[in-house]
Amino acid sequence: MAHWLLKSEPSSYSWDRLVADGRTHWDGVRNPQALNSLRAMKLGDRAFFYHSNEGKEIVGVAEVVRTFYPDPADKTGKLGMVDIKPVAAARVKVGLKEMRANSELAGLSLLKQPRLSVCPVSKDEWSTLCKMTGIEKEAGKSS
Repeated sequence: MAHWLLKSEPSSYSWDRLVADGRTHWDGVRNPQALNSLRAMKLGDRAFFYHSNEGKEIVGVAEVVRTFYPDPADKTGKLGMVDIKPVAAARVKVGLKEMRANSELAGLSLLKQPRLSVCPVSKDEWSTLCKMTGIEKEAGKSS
């Protein structure tokens, strides 16, 4: 299983809205590197849900419930999306300041390439962030 981080501005689509909706498609990704991450996602992969611009913090964990498929709104046929569902809210919202202060997260994609809206998270980074957010092992599903 792979792990990811998905960024969304809460004013556009928030964690609370995902919880209320129960499931959504993750679209609007234009960056080629972020699109490659979407393409690499498998059923059951877990992703931190990160509020960008407003809050700048991890607020929950979501699960991939449908792998990459074409975005019907994209006439070029280059863009796509995945579907996710909420798994667990973070007990402790972890912001950039806390992540930067943790030496175990020095290689975290979010910190190295902050403009990417979808980025991979290593197994060790996932474990560290689950501890920091208070996400239970089952919700975090590390393999």
